[in-house]
Amino acid sequence: MIRAAALLIMLAGPAMALDFTLPATARQTVERNTSPDTFAAPIGVYADGKVPSVVVEGDVRRSAWRLDSPGLTPFQVMRPLRAQLLEAGFEVKLDCAAKTCGDFDFRFAIETLPGPNMYVNIRAFHVVTGARSAGGKVSEVITLLASTSATSAYVQIIHAGNLGVAQETIETTADLPLTIQTAATEEGFAARLLRLGHTVLDDLDFDVGSTDLGPGTFETLEQLAAFMTAQPTMRIALVGHTDTVGGLEPNIAISRARARSVRQRLIDVYDVDADRMDAEGMGYLSPIASNLEEAGRTANRRVEVVLLGSE
Repeated sequence: MIRAAALLIMLAGPAMALDFTLPATARQTVERNTSPDTFAAPIGVYADGKVPSVVVEGDVRRSAWRLDSPGLTPFQVMRPLRAQLLEAGFEVKLDCAAKTCGDFDFRFAIETLPGPNMYVNIRAFHVVTGARSAGGKVSEVITLLASTSATSAYVQIIHAGNLGVAQETIETTADLPLTIQTAATEEGFAARLLRLGHTVLDDLDFDVGSTDLGPGTFETLEQLAAFMTAQPTMRIALVGHTDTVGGLEPNIAISRARARSVRQRLIDVYDVDADRMDAEGMGYLSPIASNLEEAGRTANRRVEVVLLGSE
Protein backbone atom coordinates (compact mmCIF):
# COMPACT_ATOMS: atom_id res chain seq x y z
CA MET A 1 0.00 0.00 0.00
CA ILE A 2 1.00 3.57 -0.44
CA ARG A 3 3.45 4.84 2.17
CA ALA A 4 4.81 7.77 0.14
CA ALA A 5 4.44 10.68 2.51
CA ALA A 6 3.59 10.86 6.20
CA LEU A 7 2.69 14.29 7.55
CA LEU A 8 3.09 14.74 11.31
CA ILE A 9 1.94 18.03 12.82
CA MET A 10 2.56 18.50 16.54
CA LEU A 11 1.56 21.32 18.83
CA ALA A 12 4.44 23.03 20.61
CA GLY A 13 2.81 25.82 22.59
CA PRO A 14 1.38 28.32 20.13
CA ALA A 15 3.77 27.17 17.40
CA MET A 16 3.56 24.12 15.18
CA ALA A 17 6.22 21.77 13.85
CA LEU A 18 5.58 20.30 10.43
CA ASP A 19 7.44 17.12 9.53
CA PHE A 20 7.14 15.34 6.21
CA THR A 21 8.54 12.01 5.16
CA LEU A 22 8.89 11.74 1.39
CA PRO A 23 10.23 8.88 -0.75
CA ALA A 24 13.98 8.39 -0.91
CA THR A 25 14.02 9.71 -4.49
CA ALA A 26 12.76 13.14 -3.32
CA ARG A 27 15.10 16.11 -3.67
CA GLN A 28 14.32 19.64 -2.54
CA THR A 29 14.44 22.10 -5.42
CA VAL A 30 13.65 25.38 -3.64
CA GLU A 31 12.67 26.92 -0.31
CA ARG A 32 11.33 30.45 0.20
CA ASN A 33 10.15 31.77 3.56
CA THR A 34 8.78 35.27 4.19
CA SER A 35 7.54 36.97 7.36
CA PRO A 36 5.42 38.90 7.81
CA ASP A 37 3.56 38.12 4.62
CA THR A 38 0.17 37.07 3.30
CA PHE A 39 -0.89 33.95 1.46
CA ALA A 40 -4.12 33.56 -0.52
CA ALA A 41 -4.93 29.89 -0.01
CA PRO A 42 -7.29 28.45 -2.64
CA ILE A 43 -10.52 27.11 -1.14
CA GLY A 44 -12.61 26.62 -4.28
CA VAL A 45 -12.37 25.76 -7.96
CA TYR A 46 -11.96 28.26 -10.78
CA ALA A 47 -15.29 29.88 -11.70
CA ASP A 48 -16.44 33.26 -12.97
CA GLY A 49 -12.89 34.32 -13.71
CA LYS A 50 -11.37 33.65 -10.29
CA VAL A 51 -10.40 31.09 -7.66
CA PRO A 52 -12.03 31.60 -4.22
CA SER A 53 -9.39 32.02 -1.54
CA VAL A 54 -8.84 32.84 2.12
CA VAL A 55 -6.03 35.26 2.96
CA VAL A 56 -3.88 34.34 5.97
CA GLU A 57 -1.33 36.71 7.49
CA GLY A 58 1.86 35.82 9.34
CA ASP A 59 4.70 33.48 8.45
CA VAL A 60 4.60 31.97 4.95
CA ARG A 61 6.84 28.97 4.27
CA ARG A 62 7.14 27.55 0.80
CA SER A 63 9.09 24.56 -0.50
CA ALA A 64 9.11 22.33 -3.55
CA TRP A 65 10.38 18.80 -3.99
CA ARG A 66 11.06 16.64 -7.01
CA LEU A 67 10.56 12.87 -6.93
CA ASP A 68 12.49 11.12 -9.70
CA SER A 69 9.91 8.36 -9.88
CA PRO A 70 8.21 7.56 -13.22
CA GLY A 71 4.65 6.34 -13.42
CA LEU A 72 3.15 8.09 -10.38
CA THR A 73 -0.19 9.86 -10.51
CA PRO A 74 -0.94 13.09 -8.62
CA PHE A 75 -3.50 11.22 -6.51
CA GLN A 76 -0.93 8.63 -5.44
CA VAL A 77 1.38 11.38 -4.26
CA MET A 78 -1.37 13.39 -2.59
CA ARG A 79 -3.40 10.71 -0.83
CA PRO A 80 -1.11 10.16 2.19
CA LEU A 81 -0.69 13.91 2.69
CA ARG A 82 -4.41 14.52 2.65
CA ALA A 83 -5.03 11.71 5.12
CA GLN A 84 -2.51 13.16 7.55
CA LEU A 85 -3.98 16.65 7.29
CA LEU A 86 -7.30 15.22 8.41
CA GLU A 87 -5.61 13.18 11.13
CA ALA A 88 -3.94 16.30 12.48
CA GLY A 89 -7.27 18.09 12.80
CA PHE A 90 -7.14 20.28 9.71
CA GLU A 91 -10.42 20.86 7.92
CA VAL A 92 -10.10 20.26 4.18
CA LYS A 93 -11.37 23.35 2.39
CA LEU A 94 -10.41 22.27 -1.13
CA ASP A 95 -9.67 18.91 -2.72
CA CYS A 96 -9.62 18.85 -6.51
CA ALA A 97 -7.76 17.42 -9.48
CA ALA A 98 -6.72 19.20 -12.67
CA LYS A 99 -9.96 19.19 -14.64
CA THR A 100 -12.26 19.71 -11.68
CA CYS A 101 -10.02 22.50 -10.33
CA GLY A 102 -10.19 24.41 -13.60
CA ASP A 103 -7.13 23.23 -15.55
CA PHE A 104 -4.99 26.07 -16.99
CA ASP A 105 -7.07 28.88 -15.44
CA PHE A 106 -6.83 27.45 -11.93
CA ARG A 107 -3.10 26.78 -12.12
CA PHE A 108 -2.31 30.37 -13.10
CA ALA A 109 -4.65 31.86 -10.50
CA ILE A 110 -2.88 30.30 -7.51
CA GLU A 111 0.58 30.88 -6.07
CA THR A 112 3.12 28.51 -7.55
CA LEU A 113 6.87 28.49 -7.16
CA PRO A 114 8.53 29.18 -10.53
CA GLY A 115 9.99 26.57 -12.83
CA PRO A 116 12.13 24.66 -13.18
CA ASN A 117 12.03 24.25 -9.39
CA MET A 118 8.31 23.49 -9.40
CA TYR A 119 6.67 21.83 -12.39
CA VAL A 120 2.90 21.87 -12.84
CA ASN A 121 1.44 19.72 -15.59
CA ILE A 122 -1.89 21.44 -16.31
CA ARG A 123 -3.45 18.06 -17.12
CA ALA A 124 -2.04 16.15 -14.13
CA PHE A 125 -2.12 17.91 -10.78
CA HIS A 126 -3.96 17.64 -7.47
CA VAL A 127 -4.50 20.36 -4.88
CA VAL A 128 -5.57 20.11 -1.23
CA THR A 129 -5.95 23.01 1.20
CA GLY A 130 -6.37 22.31 4.90
CA ALA A 131 -7.19 24.96 7.49
CA ARG A 132 -7.32 25.50 11.23
CA SER A 133 -9.55 28.15 12.75
CA ALA A 134 -9.44 30.20 15.95
CA GLY A 135 -12.22 32.46 17.10
CA GLY A 136 -14.25 31.68 14.02
CA LYS A 137 -11.47 32.85 11.69
CA VAL A 138 -8.98 30.83 9.68
CA SER A 139 -5.63 31.22 11.43
CA GLU A 140 -3.45 28.64 9.69
CA VAL A 141 -3.48 26.96 6.29
CA ILE A 142 -1.51 24.32 4.44
CA THR A 143 -1.87 24.06 0.67
CA LEU A 144 -0.38 21.00 -0.98
CA LEU A 145 0.10 20.76 -4.74
CA ALA A 146 1.21 17.54 -6.44
CA SER A 147 1.91 17.24 -10.15
CA THR A 148 3.42 14.53 -12.32
CA SER A 149 5.10 14.03 -15.67
CA ALA A 150 6.17 10.85 -17.43
CA THR A 151 9.44 10.71 -15.50
CA SER A 152 8.96 12.47 -12.19
CA ALA A 153 6.60 14.01 -9.64
CA TYR A 154 6.66 17.36 -7.87
CA VAL A 155 5.25 18.43 -4.50
CA GLN A 156 4.78 22.02 -3.37
CA ILE A 157 4.03 22.83 0.27
CA ILE A 158 2.85 26.26 1.41
CA HIS A 159 2.28 26.65 5.16
CA ALA A 160 0.98 30.00 6.42
CA GLY A 161 -0.14 31.48 9.72
CA ASN A 162 1.34 32.48 13.07
CA LEU A 163 3.91 29.70 13.05
CA GLY A 164 6.36 31.18 15.53
CA VAL A 165 9.72 29.46 15.75
CA ALA A 166 8.47 26.09 14.55
CA GLN A 167 10.61 24.53 11.84
CA GLU A 168 9.60 22.28 8.97
CA THR A 169 11.75 19.19 8.50
CA ILE A 170 11.47 16.74 5.66
CA GLU A 171 13.02 13.30 5.63
CA THR A 172 13.44 11.28 2.46
CA THR A 173 13.12 7.77 3.81
CA ALA A 174 9.65 6.53 2.85
CA ASP A 175 8.92 3.86 0.28
CA LEU A 176 7.55 4.83 -3.10
CA PRO A 177 3.84 4.47 -3.85
CA LEU A 178 3.00 1.33 -5.74
CA THR A 179 2.13 2.04 -9.37
CA ILE A 180 0.46 0.07 -12.10
CA GLN A 181 2.01 0.97 -15.41
CA THR A 182 1.30 0.00 -18.99
CA ALA A 183 4.37 -0.22 -21.13
CA ALA A 184 4.26 2.31 -23.95
CA THR A 185 5.37 -0.33 -26.44
CA GLU A 186 2.31 -2.41 -25.60
CA GLU A 187 -0.17 0.45 -25.89
CA GLY A 188 -1.29 2.06 -29.11
CA PHE A 189 -1.45 5.79 -29.74
CA ALA A 190 -5.25 6.02 -29.48
CA ALA A 191 -5.42 3.91 -26.30
CA ARG A 192 -2.71 5.98 -24.63
CA LEU A 193 -4.38 9.25 -25.63
CA LEU A 194 -7.75 8.11 -24.29
CA ARG A 195 -6.20 6.80 -21.06
CA LEU A 196 -4.08 9.87 -20.26
CA GLY A 197 -6.10 12.58 -21.99
CA HIS A 198 -2.91 13.94 -23.58
CA THR A 199 0.28 12.75 -25.25
CA VAL A 200 3.39 14.18 -26.88
CA LEU A 201 3.72 14.13 -30.66
CA ASP A 202 7.31 13.05 -30.25
CA ASP A 203 8.45 12.61 -33.85
CA LEU A 204 7.73 16.12 -35.15
CA ASP A 205 10.54 18.09 -36.78
CA PHE A 206 10.60 21.86 -37.20
CA ASP A 207 12.90 23.68 -39.61
CA VAL A 208 15.95 25.20 -37.91
CA GLY A 209 15.17 28.69 -36.61
CA SER A 210 11.60 28.35 -37.82
CA THR A 211 8.14 27.62 -36.49
CA ASP A 212 7.20 25.76 -39.68
CA LEU A 213 6.66 22.02 -39.39
CA GLY A 214 9.15 20.06 -41.50
CA PRO A 215 8.07 18.49 -44.79
CA GLY A 216 8.30 14.89 -43.65
CA THR A 217 5.53 12.39 -43.02
CA PHE A 218 5.11 12.02 -39.27
CA GLU A 219 3.70 8.83 -37.81
CA THR A 220 2.12 10.56 -34.82
CA LEU A 221 0.18 12.92 -37.11
CA GLU A 222 -1.10 9.98 -39.14
CA GLN A 223 -2.14 8.27 -35.92
CA LEU A 224 -3.79 11.43 -34.64
CA ALA A 225 -5.66 11.93 -37.90
CA ALA A 226 -6.88 8.32 -37.73
CA PHE A 227 -7.96 8.92 -34.13
CA MET A 228 -9.94 12.01 -35.14
CA THR A 229 -11.66 10.03 -37.89
CA ALA A 230 -12.54 7.23 -35.45
CA GLN A 231 -13.78 9.77 -32.88
CA PRO A 232 -15.84 12.16 -35.06
CA THR A 233 -17.16 14.26 -32.16
CA MET A 234 -13.89 14.64 -30.24
CA ARG A 235 -12.24 18.05 -29.90
CA ILE A 236 -8.54 18.50 -29.21
CA ALA A 237 -6.03 21.19 -28.37
CA LEU A 238 -2.54 21.23 -29.81
CA VAL A 239 -0.24 22.84 -27.25
CA GLY A 240 3.29 23.95 -28.05
CA HIS A 241 6.10 24.05 -25.46
CA THR A 242 9.67 25.38 -25.42
CA ASP A 243 12.77 25.26 -23.27
CA THR A 244 13.80 28.22 -21.09
CA VAL A 245 16.19 29.85 -23.57
CA GLY A 246 14.89 33.39 -24.16
CA GLY A 247 12.07 35.38 -22.59
CA LEU A 248 8.61 34.15 -21.72
CA GLU A 249 6.61 36.16 -24.26
CA PRO A 250 8.79 35.20 -27.27
CA ASN A 251 8.68 31.56 -26.19
CA ILE A 252 4.91 31.62 -25.87
CA ALA A 253 4.70 33.11 -29.38
CA ILE A 254 7.05 30.45 -30.78
CA SER A 255 5.24 27.58 -29.09
CA ARG A 256 1.86 28.85 -30.26
CA ALA A 257 3.10 29.24 -33.83
CA ARG A 258 4.43 25.68 -33.85
CA ALA A 259 1.13 24.33 -32.52
CA ARG A 260 -0.70 26.24 -35.25
CA SER A 261 1.66 24.81 -37.86
CA VAL A 262 0.77 21.29 -36.71
CA ARG A 263 -2.93 22.17 -36.77
CA GLN A 264 -2.64 23.49 -40.32
CA ARG A 265 -0.89 20.30 -41.47
CA LEU A 266 -3.76 18.23 -40.07
CA ILE A 267 -6.22 20.43 -41.96
CA ASP A 268 -4.34 20.53 -45.26
CA VAL A 269 -3.05 16.97 -45.50
CA TYR A 270 -5.46 14.91 -43.43
CA ASP A 271 -8.65 16.94 -43.89
CA VAL A 272 -9.33 17.20 -40.15
CA ASP A 273 -12.08 19.74 -39.42
CA ALA A 274 -10.49 23.00 -38.24
CA ASP A 275 -13.34 23.66 -35.81
CA ARG A 276 -12.39 20.54 -33.85
CA MET A 277 -8.85 21.75 -33.08
CA ASP A 278 -7.49 24.59 -30.94
CA ALA A 279 -3.82 25.59 -31.00
CA GLU A 280 -2.07 27.35 -28.11
CA GLY A 281 1.39 27.83 -26.68
CA MET A 282 2.71 27.52 -23.13
CA GLY A 283 6.29 28.63 -23.74
CA TYR A 284 8.50 27.24 -20.98
CA LEU A 285 5.79 27.14 -18.28
CA SER A 286 5.08 23.40 -18.41
CA PRO A 287 8.36 21.43 -18.70
CA ILE A 288 8.52 17.65 -18.59
CA ALA A 289 12.25 17.55 -17.83
CA SER A 290 14.98 19.71 -16.35
CA ASN A 291 15.99 22.73 -18.42
CA LEU A 292 19.43 22.61 -16.76
CA GLU A 293 20.54 19.86 -19.16
CA GLU A 294 20.51 19.71 -22.97
CA ALA A 295 18.60 16.42 -23.00
CA GLY A 296 15.92 17.99 -20.81
CA ARG A 297 15.71 21.12 -22.97
CA THR A 298 15.28 18.93 -26.05
CA ALA A 299 12.44 17.00 -24.38
CA ASN A 300 10.74 20.24 -23.37
CA ARG A 301 10.64 21.52 -26.97
CA ARG A 302 7.53 19.66 -28.02
CA VAL A 303 3.91 19.78 -29.20
CA GLU A 304 1.29 17.86 -27.23
CA VAL A 305 -2.24 16.88 -28.13
CA VAL A 306 -4.81 17.31 -25.34
CA LEU A 307 -8.33 15.89 -25.41
CA LEU A 308 -11.00 18.54 -24.80
CA GLY A 309 -14.05 16.28 -24.93
CA SER A 310 -16.85 15.58 -27.36
CA GLU A 311 -18.88 18.22 -29.14
